[in-house]
Amino acid sequence: MALFKDSIRSYPGRKEDPSLERNFRGHKDAVTSVDFSANRKQLVSGSMDACLMIWHMKPHMRAYRFVGHKDAVMCVNFSPSGHLVASGSRDKTVRIWVPNLKGESTVFRAHTGTVRSVHFSSDGQSLVTASDDKTLKVWTVHRQKFLFSFTQHINWVRCAKFSPDGRLIVSASDDKTVKLWDKTSRECVHSFCEHGGFVNYVDFHPSGTCIAAAGTDNTVKLWDIRTNRLLQHYQLHSAVVNALSFHPSGNYLITASNDSTLKILDLMEGRLLYTLHGHLGPATCVAFSRSGELFASGGTDEQVMVWKSNFDVTDYEDPLKTQRFASSSKSDAKILPEMDFSEVSLGMKSQDSFRNSQAEAVTIPATVTNTLEHIVSQLDVLTQLHFDS
Repeated sequence: MALFKDSIRSYPGRKEDPSLERNFRGHKDAVTSVDFSANRKQLVSGSMDACLMIWHMKPHMRAYRFVGHKDAVMCVNFSPSGHLVASGSRDKTVRIWVPNLKGESTVFRAHTGTVRSVHFSSDGQSLVTASDDKTLKVWTVHRQKFLFSFTQHINWVRCAKFSPDGRLIVSASDDKTVKLWDKTSRECVHSFCEHGGFVNYVDFHPSGTCIAAAGTDNTVKLWDIRTNRLLQHYQLHSAVVNALSFHPSGNYLITASNDSTLKILDLMEGRLLYTLHGHLGPATCVAFSRSGELFASGGTDEQVMVWKSNFDVTDYEDPLKTQRFASSSKSDAKILPEMDFSEVSLGMKSQDSFRNSQAEAVTIPATVTNTLEHIVSQLDVLTQLHFDS
């Protein structure tokens, strides 16, 4: 495991570098998804080996292996209470598990294609699923009653997430769009079309005012959903970006890529903080714990890694920062700096030779393109940061 600090600037409120705490081995194929329970006592992972593993953060406790799906497990998610785990599979079913030694589950055929994503609402009452059948579906958790579906995507739907308040749903698709849905009216309220490839993953900022998406064009993009404005664009990975996760403070974002690295971004400062080399092969998934103290990652190397963030809690509980994210007025919609971040030299001959020098900011005039015209015209400047390898 190697960790490279991508900025030589010291940051107030950051105790020390992230560190690898645990390394779990038990899956027999690529790990596809990871998620922490709310109390941080358990971690669930799904794998192409068709199994779920429940890992205990307490030392010397044996993991639980859950068998039931008949094909690869593509996604897992703990309920907010931590009393249930949902999983979706290539066998087209969703299972709801009780994460204890018995590993009891209920199963229902949710889609006519692979289930790529499962996510509980914040109240734990609803579940949204996304599938290769090009649909999203919303279900009650109790008795798994089907409520309604969204059908406007024209290709596989890779990911779907509830907003923190449960009123909106965001989805990412191989049709190269990110769509925002109103749960009450059951309508698509906006489509974001800026990605140049399939969109693998999307999630809401903890404030509920922004979304971030990752794609096969190697980029990560952030939008303000109140103005539908593109706020930030990152091209820091040298390969497909598979997943991302917001720190609960909203100040940091972590990404996982086929280039085998995890990258930690400081969204408020607008810079790359760390590149973490731990996985031997593509990093397929990543997730912060609910407290932000830990994050977990999985890869095609069949490993689940648990890392300690080492972010100072007092830093992200600053009331002024909280107030910035809580504002809902359009005049204060710019909660993150509007910038474009690209790594120009992306050659990675080996993990050990990869270094990022301190970023140098270059201000250039805003450029209007066909695909970004309606958004770029609103930006005053695009700032491009060059990271030399």
